[in-house]
Amino acid sequence: MVPSLARSFTAPVVTLIEYAEGLGLSYRTLRLIVGGVFKMSFPVMKGNAYSLIHTPSLLFGMGTTQTSERRANPNSEYLQQIPQHLRSYEECVAYAPNQVYIGNLHPEFLNTVAKPMWQKENLLANASRDGKYGGIMPEAEFLGMIKIVDSFDLVMLETSFMAEVSEKLAEHPLINANDLKRLGKSYSMAEVEEQINTMHAEPLCLGSRLVGCVKRAHEYDASLTAHVMAENYIAKASATLVFKDLLAKSALKAEEVDYIIECSEEACGDMNQRGGGNFAKSIGEMVGAVNATGVDMRGFCAGPAHSLITASALVKAGIYKNVVVVAGGCTAKLGMNGRDHVKKDMPLLEDCLGAFAFHIGENDGINPVIRTDIVGRHLIGSGSAPQAVMQALVLDPLLRAGMTITDIERYAAELQNPEITVPAGAGDVPTANYKMIAALAVMKKMLDRTEVATFGETHGMPGFAPTQGHIPSGVPYIGHARDAMLAGELKNTMIIGKGSLFLARLTNLFDGVSFVIEVNDGKVESEKGINKEEVRGMIAEAMRDFAKSLTK
Repeated sequence: MVPSLARSFTAPVVTLIEYAEGLGLSYRTLRLIVGGVFKMSFPVMKGNAYSLIHTPSLLFGMGTTQTSERRANPNSEYLQQIPQHLRSYEECVAYAPNQVYIGNLHPEFLNTVAKPMWQKENLLANASRDGKYGGIMPEAEFLGMIKIVDSFDLVMLETSFMAEVSEKLAEHPLINANDLKRLGKSYSMAEVEEQINTMHAEPLCLGSRLVGCVKRAHEYDASLTAHVMAENYIAKASATLVFKDLLAKSALKAEEVDYIIECSEEACGDMNQRGGGNFAKSIGEMVGAVNATGVDMRGFCAGPAHSLITASALVKAGIYKNVVVVAGGCTAKLGMNGRDHVKKDMPLLEDCLGAFAFHIGENDGINPVIRTDIVGRHLIGSGSAPQAVMQALVLDPLLRAGMTITDIERYAAELQNPEITVPAGAGDVPTANYKMIAALAVMKKMLDRTEVATFGETHGMPGFAPTQGHIPSGVPYIGHARDAMLAGELKNTMIIGKGSLFLARLTNLFDGVSFVIEVNDGKVESEKGINKEEVRGMIAEAMRDFAKSLTK
């Protein structure tokens, strides 16, 4: 069955196949020519938010590298050296990549900053914790956030610390009276210590100061231990924070949200349904999204891209009008490359939890459209060689859309901050991706070999995101791209999410998806539909543009 040209037509119904036959063209050729006709029903990126939380104490207490070291060698030299390699909150805020993440600086600004950017003389003067897209929250305030999202009284905060954090949170613009009520009662230090010493509670500290704990949720359920509950509450709290940022920095109201997709790398459930969920609805509850339902989606580092494609499809299909894709941070990744950073006498730069949120809605004729017809997929049979991955994620979807690799102005793949990854031996990941894309373009005669060296500068950007797995995978650039498109400075971008499925030990397969976001042409599908004459005019216009492209 041939699809109709638009979602709702007035009689007579017009299909692409009928036009193709009349013009003597194949259906595929005509579909490529009139791809722009479909833009009117594409969903749009209506808002975005990005938050960071500075958590050096959680790095020391809960990061997997540190907890593994503590189990194997509790008196190790590495653990003893960590306190001397932790940044202050002020240093974290003044670090240029963090300012890019929250929207105060553009990624290309990083090319102008002296390296290494973490050295004190290269930190930014007068940097603000508040950004265009979100903010950087201090650890003390965030520990209070963990209590705010606690629905089962598992988080215990010590009395003096509760008084301090309540005062700080009362001044925070995102925290309301209902949030403050959820802080509840405080506990004596003796009560906190008893839970830790006798009931295996997870300590919550600020440096060397014990300020609270997270209790276990079940006596012997491995999915509800105190450590797992702390991980899950931290993911929920950071996602709640960035969702609040999204609502504060956009026109979206909480009660207008229809559906929430949560795409972090944590999994919540009990021993009978480990990973059953649902982070999404628990986060929605915290922000007052009373008319929303939702679900968790997982795909390792590719999870956000999978989730944004799914959200776009739901909106395009008319199932939901306003979908929010949200993810909190991952404590396991804190200090992941810490050993290498300490060996090189540098600060532990993986001291921040990352979080993001996106609002996908119906086409308003203004915001950038998400091209649901240009989606790359790493298939089960694609293979895991770098060339095969880029073929599936970049070249194949562009060829299907009648485009070349150089038609995409900016690519955003794995945007890890190279100051974190290079000292650990992983190299400059974004630059490596741009080189692979450029090499593929040369092979397909879409790019001259002499332009490979500059491809990353012209079609990419420096990495600036924390190494939180799902956080850096393409999506940190969406906010910057959206701003540039609204300002008429960017035509399109391809967001690439890649994931390592082999980490679960169920398959050796790789994973990845990609999609294109482009500037809105201002045409919006009307409720009455499009008649045959309108379609004929649009196709004629599209064919003229197509003919011009052949003469270039």
